[in-house]
This record gives sequence, C-alpha cells and structure tokens, in this order.
Amino acid sequence: MTGESGRCIAPGGLRSLPRPALCLVLAVDAVAVAITVFSSMSAAVTRTQWLWFAVLAAAAVAHLEAVRTIERRREQASKKAPYTNLKSLWVFAALLVLPLPLVIGLTAVSYGYCWYRVYGPAILFRKIYSAATFVLASAVASTVLDGPLLPHDLGSLLLVTAAAGVWWLVNYALVVVAIGLSSHEKVPVRQALGHPGDQLVVASALGLGATMAVLLVHEPWALPAPMIAVLCVHRDLLLPQYLRASRTDQKTGLATPVYWAEVVTAALDRAKLSRTGLGVLFLDVDKFKAINDTYGHPAGDQAIRAVADLVRAEVRSQDLVARYGGDELAILLPGLEPGQLLAVAERIRFRLARTPVVLTATTDGQPRTLSGVSTSMGVASYPDDGMSVEQLLTAADGALLQAKRNGRNQIRAAGAVRMHGVSEMPSGKP
Repeated sequence: MTGESGRCIAPGGLRSLPRPALCLVLAVDAVAVAITVFSSMSAAVTRTQWLWFAVLAAAAVAHLEAVRTIERRREQASKKAPYTNLKSLWVFAALLVLPLPLVIGLTAVSYGYCWYRVYGPAILFRKIYSAATFVLASAVASTVLDGPLLPHDLGSLLLVTAAAGVWWLVNYALVVVAIGLSSHEKVPVRQALGHPGDQLVVASALGLGATMAVLLVHEPWALPAPMIAVLCVHRDLLLPQYLRASRTDQKTGLATPVYWAEVVTAALDRAKLSRTGLGVLFLDVDKFKAINDTYGHPAGDQAIRAVADLVRAEVRSQDLVARYGGDELAILLPGLEPGQLLAVAERIRFRLARTPVVLTATTDGQPRTLSGVSTSMGVASYPDDGMSVEQLLTAADGALLQAKRNGRNQIRAAGAVRMHGVSEMPSGKP
C-alpha cells in the first residue's frame, strides 16, 4: 500500500515514541539521508531529465492542489492504519525516467508542498519519516530496474512490474512496522494492515505512474488527458477511504451513531419488503464511570475497546455494531425473530461477564484485570415493538432503562415483562 505514517504514529513529539519505534524512525531517516548524499555524488543529470523533473514536479503540485480539501479531511480523520495517498504516482513515474537524486527531489517537493498547503499543524517527524520511506522504497526499486527504464517489451514490462511491487512492499512494510511499534497500546494486526480495498489505490497509482512516464518521454502533449483520470481515481478511491473513517468510531472501530442509524433505516425498508424480522439491541456497560474514576480514562478506553471486540465476535457479519455513546453500544440484527434476539443478547451478556479484561493504561501504571464486565441490555424487534426506526429505537432504549432500573446485569425485551440473566454472573465491578 502506498502509505505514510500520517497519524498512525502515536501522538506527541519524537521523544514520546516507545524506544523500538524511536530507533526505527531514526534509522530509516538516517538511511534515507545517506542514500540521498551518496546517490547525489555520482549522479549525472541531463538537461532533458531536468526538464522532465520540472514537468513532473509541476504536475504533482497541480494534482495536490486540486485535491487538497479531500486530503486535509483525510489527514484529520486518519487512524492507526496506513494513510494511503497518490504521491507515489509521481514518484514512481520519476523513478522510470530520472536518476535517483531527482526522484528524491520530487519526493521532497511533494511532501514540502503538502506540508505548506495540506497538512497544517501535523507533527513534523511523522512526515519526515513518511518521506524517508518513499526514499528507501525508491532506492530498492531503482536497483531492481538498474537505473531509469521504460517498459518497451514484455521483458521490460515485467521488470517494471517487479519494481513497482518492490516499491510498494518496502514502503508498506516500513509504515506497518512503525504503526505496530509506535503505539503505546497493542494495535490489532488487521487494523495496522489497513483496509483491503485500499490495494486498488496502490495498483492505480503505480499503473498510472508508469503511463505518465511513457507519455512524458514519447507523447508529452498528451499528459493533460490522464491528469483527468488521476483526479477521478483520487476522488473515487481515496474519498471513500475518508468516508469509511467518518463512519467509524476511532477508539473502538465500531460504526458511528449517524452511520448506524442510516443502515437501520435501510435494513428496516428491506425487512418490510421481504416480510422478515429485524432486531435492535442497546447495550450499556454497568457502572462504567467507576472504571474511569478508579483507573483513569485511558483504562476506560481499553475496557470499552475490549467490550466492542467481544461483542463483534458474538454477532454475524451482516449485523452492525455501533458505539452509540460513551459506554453504550447499539446492535442491528436483521432477519431475527424476538426469541432469537434474546438468545443473541444472552450470549453476548454471558461472554462479557465471563471474559477477563486486562487494563494496562491505568493511572498508577500497574496492570489490572477485571474478572468480567456486567452489562444491561434492551431489545426491540420489528414488527412487534415498532414499525418505524424511531419507534424501534425508543422501544429498545426504554427496555434498556428498565433493565438498569431493575438492578442492571440483565436483559429486558420491549413491551414484555421478561428478565434474563439476573445475578450469579460476574459483574465486572472494579
């Protein structure tokens, strides 16, 4: 994935990084500087190559300026995952026609312009590291190509394809390792690897880069035409990545309340057409405030993340879990009848009550283990408890409130006096 560290590296200055991450960042930066110095000492640049560099730099700046609004929003929304971008398009195009020092120069131009026009108050060392990963990736890919090389037959095409793969692998590996080492909390492997759909961005960027290089050398007058394709790729592939971020709660990876409500509306319409059931479950962590007050809010964040992971493990792929509030989750369960909904709710409650939760981000720095987490739940189903989204959500919320008023650690079904799982379960109280 043509990525950068973006906000992936832990917040704060360079000294805030864990020691392994600090060593990685400094080592990669040092190697990038060494590559720049040594490659510049022996490079011979022709006048034509300087002209190509100027054209590619101008095109890269024009591209970044045209999409800077999207990029600024994506920068603000990025999380602990590779921040995919299309700067690699111009860098890889340069790699095929220019000596390595000019490729590094184009990387500096791209990141320098983004710093001035896009990133704003981003932490400098993160962007320096991202640029350094581009330098290392370009250097390794250049050795595969053995200098500038345009595809002109099958053999050269395969070589260019191999160089593109190597460029991607080096860049991607350095970014993912940085994410894993820099976080003070364990980052799930799946999250660190990023969204699989972002691989389309990689293929598009590197493929368009090769196309740009060929046109630059043989038909430079035609370069404006693929620029339109570049802007379309940026909007159609990177804007959805930003939208994914805006639909996702950053602390838990669950859906946001707004997005969840939109999905509930669509699911209810489908249920009415297909005459199938649909359930809504509201879940509240009992006395969650006590965890925050006793161990601190970072520990509370760990607890709610653990709850989110356990709940996701107990539902189907077609179900949608959202973080509806600080300690409240909402679950959409399409296609289930009332009895099935209660069975799912009980399974979730039992799993949370019996699964230990380890808190490492405590205020005193000493790890603590909760024997389990007690939860109260309210369940509502279509059509029994409501025919509209508002009615269903109101019914589920009312059932949740009733469960809390009746002593917590239980499940209440809307419109029925039914209680499940009272007592005898670990409450998870700190």
